[in-house]
Amino acid sequence: MRKFYFLLAAFIALGFSAQEAGKAGELLKNEASKTETSAKNEAFGRNNSQDKSSVFRNDNGFRNSTEKSRPNYNWNQNYAYGYAEVFLRIPEQGYFSIEIGDQKISNASGKFRFFDLMPGNNVISIYERNFLVYRTRINIKNNTRLVLDYFTHQGLYLLGTYNLRNNYGNVWNDTWNSPYGNGNGNSWDPYDDYQNDYGYGDTYGNVMSEREFSSFLQMLKKQSFDDRRLDFLKSQLNRTDFNTRQIKSIMKEFSFDKNRLEFAKMAYRNCVDKRNYFELYDAFDFESYARELNKFVQNQR
Repeated sequence: MRKFYFLLAAFIALGFSAQEAGKAGELLKNEASKTETSAKNEAFGRNNSQDKSSVFRNDNGFRNSTEKSRPNYNWNQNYAYGYAEVFLRIPEQGYFSIEIGDQKISNASGKFRFFDLMPGNNVISIYERNFLVYRTRINIKNNTRLVLDYFTHQGLYLLGTYNLRNNYGNVWNDTWNSPYGNGNGNSWDPYDDYQNDYGYGDTYGNVMSEREFSSFLQMLKKQSFDDRRLDFLKSQLNRTDFNTRQIKSIMKEFSFDKNRLEFAKMAYRNCVDKRNYFELYDAFDFESYARELNKFVQNQR
């Protein structure tokens, strides 16, 4: 009997400690009117923007007949105006569609991840089987990710805002451009048998140009001791990325292997060509430090 009461108490405690709809986060008020939510929205996808996708495809998903046979390619999204993300979860069964700005995602998995959003005030609309059920505004700051939960009976809740790395969006440009052998986004054209050379070299992503890196290295040389060099580099890692060749040049400015190793570990997450990290091993005076760096790299995969 005592065991029965113990198990009963455990189940009750578990019930109180479990996640509950609307228990966490800030409720964002539903701004959709009853008229809008009472009828099926046949014009889904047009309430936030007026058919901005028509340049490429029509409502049926096919190319427009007026499109030129040789389209103009845009290989790099312009992140000069900022970058933001929104992750939204609907932890209940059903087919939902989420619309933010000119982006739409529909699925039954309950996970909606939006990238390449413009910072500022954005309208977010939620549809269930093409019926508008919720609409509100969210203010997204530059280089941040908003995380939200939606419940049909409780509403939309903002769970948190998380900072992203500076110029985070440039990573996506490299994700698509690197397979072409062009991480910096030169204008590769599938109709041509050659690739334009814009002289960027390894300076893709948020990596310094050769001139910038040369000036940066001179500043580093002015730091009199290894600990001051490390402090100087820590502040820089918050603002820029490096390639392996640049990291190796920096390591040579340290007097001791232990400090070379510390910097190599710190710089790993900022390295744009991690596959070449093995090139750093001969920057150490002692093989034991090279082995330790190799072990560190293996554990990051």
